[in-house]
Amino acid sequence: MERVLTGRTAIVTGANQGFGLAVARAFAMAGANLMLCGRNTELLGRARREIESLATADQEIMAYPADVAKPDDVEKLVANTLGMQRGLHVLVNNAGIYGPKGLIEEVDWGDWVKAIEINLLGSVLMCRAVLPHLRKNRYGKIIQLSGGGATNPLPRISAYAASKAAIVRFAETLAEEVRDDNIGVNAIAPGALNTRLLDEVLEAGPEKVGEGFYDRAVKQKEQGGAPLQKGADLAIFLASSASDGITGKLISAVWDPWERFPGHLDTLNRSDIYTLRRIVPKDRAQNWGDK
Repeated sequence: MERVLTGRTAIVTGANQGFGLAVARAFAMAGANLMLCGRNTELLGRARREIESLATADQEIMAYPADVAKPDDVEKLVANTLGMQRGLHVLVNNAGIYGPKGLIEEVDWGDWVKAIEINLLGSVLMCRAVLPHLRKNRYGKIIQLSGGGATNPLPRISAYAASKAAIVRFAETLAEEVRDDNIGVNAIAPGALNTRLLDEVLEAGPEKVGEGFYDRAVKQKEQGGAPLQKGADLAIFLASSASDGITGKLISAVWDPWERFPGHLDTLNRSDIYTLRRIVPKDRAQNWGDK
């Protein structure tokens, strides 16, 4: 792998398993220094040892157990990262959970709120903590993980869907706030991944997540889902200088030609392509929607 992240330091949250671990692996092989974050100390230690085996002697690979929904944990995580020798250049907000599964009036309210705290508020807290440093250096990359709930309704998984839609709009908004500081903020849709989240759906069963969603999950499990590497490759692109000038976008690792984006910077910056927007009748070739 080309070492396009040499000299850059990245925080990857939720890096102890699943897609976060795949991103950490890819970043290490691309030359990045890494601060890995996760709530499970045992898994985090195991992930750090694996990532260290992929890195060269001149790379720093650190790990810090933290819950991104807790402000004190976030502050300590970022402080420890800034204590590394190479500074801080990239934040990958990957930590997330599905939350409760079932009808909104039946799920546990505390569990529903916890999903919002981790998926949405945790991402915002991480951004708040790293932004003073990125602004000071007038450069940086923030990569937010989206999910199917950002662009499609997910009945019976409402906390996840609501939080993911909210965080994508937050990423779009933050991108405008920090545009003049040369900080790129983008969201990744990595595709339907065979990770622990899929296993949760299968364990919950059709009575909680619905027949249709459950059947799709079974088929995805059988077929293997989207390769983790596709999303990891997109994360490398967004963390590297190749993506400079690309900001405020929701990008599909599987469906979008993101490798060609640098050749279309003017169009991307002047349009709402790859963003969340309201659809009106004329967008679907209907003529009855205008006054």
